This record gives sequence, structure tokens and C-alpha cells, in this order.
Amino acid sequence: MFIEIGWVTAFYIINILLALAVIFLERKDPTATLTWVLVLLFIPGIGFVFYILLSQNFSRKKLFKMKVVEEKIYGAYIDQQKSKYLKGHVVVNDPDVQPYQDLIKMNLFHNKSYYSQDNEVSIFIDGEEKFIAVKQAIKEAKDHIHMLYYIFNNDELGREILELLALKAQEGVTVRLLYDSIGGRTLTPKVLEPLKKAGGKVGVFFDSPIPKFNLKINYRNHRKIIVIDGKKGFLGGFNIGDEYLGKNQKFGHWRDTHIMIEGSAVRDLQTRFMLDWRTAYKDNLSFAYRYFPDLSGIGTTGIQIMSSGPDSPYERIKQNYLKMINMAQKSIYIQTPYFIPDASIMEALKIASLSGIDVRIMIPNKPDHPFVYWATYHYAAELLKYGSRIYTYENGFLHSKVMVIDHALSSVGTANFDVRSFRLNFEVNAIIYNSAVSDDLAEIFIKDIEQSDELTLRVYNQRGVIIKLKESVSRLLSPIL
Repeated sequence: MFIEIGWVTAFYIINILLALAVIFLERKDPTATLTWVLVLLFIPGIGFVFYILLSQNFSRKKLFKMKVVEEKIYGAYIDQQKSKYLKGHVVVNDPDVQPYQDLIKMNLFHNKSYYSQDNEVSIFIDGEEKFIAVKQAIKEAKDHIHMLYYIFNNDELGREILELLALKAQEGVTVRLLYDSIGGRTLTPKVLEPLKKAGGKVGVFFDSPIPKFNLKINYRNHRKIIVIDGKKGFLGGFNIGDEYLGKNQKFGHWRDTHIMIEGSAVRDLQTRFMLDWRTAYKDNLSFAYRYFPDLSGIGTTGIQIMSSGPDSPYERIKQNYLKMINMAQKSIYIQTPYFIPDASIMEALKIASLSGIDVRIMIPNKPDHPFVYWATYHYAAELLKYGSRIYTYENGFLHSKVMVIDHALSSVGTANFDVRSFRLNFEVNAIIYNSAVSDDLAEIFIKDIEQSDELTLRVYNQRGVIIKLKESVSRLLSPIL
């Protein structure tokens, strides 16, 4: 009995020491730290396993490195526009974008994001439509195909894309496929063998030496990028799999948003892909001219490509969301599957609503991750008493990551409105400075309202005890979800 008590006592002492280590040694957000302490104290042992898997700190690691020559070229490319900006020579070609010069400046000077305004943008909100365009672009590729996806499933669509890539590799087109080790876990060596035999190269982001087990489970490459010949770029929320075509009975119709870019912004998507590729594949891929052809004069849309991740000292995409919210004068439309914002975003949205700005947020009506969904439901409903309007999308599953400000400024990409996308995942968004494109996105949002139910305070206050309990637990865990 004495030995048993000794082991129990030792176990709890170790658990308390771990909790103290979290408090004093980790440089985390205080709310997330407190949540981890509660997890460690209330579920000792198991909580520590979750902590090891979900709470490694990568914030000080520079994962994506440019070569010295590339840094000089890229730095000169950014510095040249900085100089023009300071001299007043960077003039936006859409008058409706003029009020957002501060955002352009912030991203240019502090996030090294080039502002190009010669782009053409196509919007896809249906999986069939999006993948028809993707497959056509792959078939038309002449020099190279660069593809990065968080989820790449071994199913009908996934195998069809792999077959197309293998055919292009056989034709002599350079094919590079990069996928996340967790999201692409169904891609077995046998499935990838035909592509590799044809000459295609395959990289795995944060691969694990232990099959089906990854200690870096909390830091995922959530980006979805395709670059064709350095001339066409795809970016958005659709992954590769049958469910994104609406073939999963659980979710039904899959409502997402993706864009195809033609113009100078493609070179920034290309840079992002190449840095991710070299980190995962460890080859000597250089920033050769073939990957950055002249694309000037294609369209009139202004774009800045914005990347963020735990390797960055700043939460760049969150800062963009926050700045955009604070710049709104008339309306803010947000579509996101996961709405778990931090205090700064919540406060900005509350102030916007109280100021008379038309704040509308659309979330799914069903969960794909239960804890995340009930936290999303709670945070969205909290804005109701400030005058925001909340909608739950009823025609399938909403996975779109879009924000539109005043029908003039917008963001489309891979980042959700949650702590995970702000701090933990590697993400990429396109900030779009164009009233025509932004108005199209706003109109799509308004049309989606027709297939949504509006959540009101009266309806929310009538929710049952079980839902209240789910919300309470999920809200408590939200800083680490």
C-alpha cells in the first residue's frame, strides 16, 4: 500500500512540475498556457501526452530559407517597390482601393509582400468547376507543374490527378508534388510509384520516420497552391479528394472558394511553393528564370500574397484580418468553417458592429470537428448582442475562407478565423484590392444567405442544456483547438 501511494504521489508531483514548466518556461499566449495547465491538472498523464503531441514550439525556427543570391534578388525586388512607394510612384489603378493604401504599405514594408496590379482573377465556388479548370491547366502545361496540398486523398479524384501528373511527367514536363504528411497519409508508396517512375518528384511536409505517427501533429502545412508554368496560380480552400466534389454523404454538397490568378502575383505563389518544397524535399531547386516568366499586362486586379506560420515572428494573416476589419466603413462579410478568434479579432468585430457597420458571418450548420464546431457556434453567437448577423449554411458543408470589406477589398485563401490558422498552421492568402472581384465575392456571399438560416438571439437563447454544455467545454478548450 505504501509503495502504491508513493507511486501515485510521485506521479502527481511530476504532473505538477510539468504544469509549472508550462507556466514559466513556455513563451505562449497566457490564455493558451492556462488552458494547458488545466488539461495537465485535470487529466494527468493523458494530458501530458496531448501536450507533447500538440504543443511544440516552432516560433523561433527559420524553416524556409532563401539562398544568399536569392535573398539579394528578392530583397532588391521588394526594395525597389518600397522606394517607389515612398516617392509616391505606386498608384492604385482602382479608385475604390485608395483607402486601403495603409494595408498595402504594411504588407510591403513589414511582410515583404509585393503589390502587383496586373492580375486576372477567376473565382470557383464549386468543386467540379474548380477541378475541371485544374485538370485543363495541367493538360496545357509546357514546362512545369508545382502542386502543394494539405489533403491529397487516395480516392477517385486523387488518383485521376496523379495519373494526369504522371502523363505530363512522361511528356517531359517537370512535376513536383508536395503534400502534408498528415493530410496525405493515404498516399502510399504504391499509389505514388507511377508518378515517380515517370520522373515526377514527390515531397512530404514534416514527414515522420514512424508510419502513421507524427510528433509534429500540431504544425500542418495547410496551404493549397498550384503553379503551372509560372503563369497560372491556384489558391483557396479546396483540397484534393472526392468529398470536395460533394461525394461524401456525411457532408453532402461542399461549398468552398478557390481562385485562379494570372498575372505577376503568380510569381509570389511560386516563391512560396519553392521555399516549402526545398524545406521538405531537400533538393537544390533554384529560382531560375523558367519559373518566373514575364507576366506583365494581363489584368487590372491588385493582389498581395500573404503567408504565415509558426516560423514567423508575427501572426501576419491575423494582422491582415484585423487591419481589414478596422478599415471597414460599410460592411464586413466573413465565411469560415471555424470561427475561434482571439480577443483582438473579437473586439474589432464588436466595435465594428456597434459602429453601425454591417457585420455578417457565415459558418457551417454541421460539424466536421465537434469541439471546434461548438466553439465556433459560441463565438459567432456572442456577436449577436452587438448587432452582428450570423448565418448557418444549410446546403451541405461550408469550407470557404473569405472576407470582403465594403465590396472593395477582400481576402481568399487557406486561413480560417481561428487560433490554429493564426498561430499553428502554415497558411497562404491572397489579399485582393479590386472592387469588381470583391463585389463578385460579396454577391456570392449574399446568394449563399438564400441557402442559410439566420441565427438570432431568440433562437440561440432557446438552445438546450446539452448544447450549452458542449459550448462551455469547447470554449474552455478553444485556445488549444
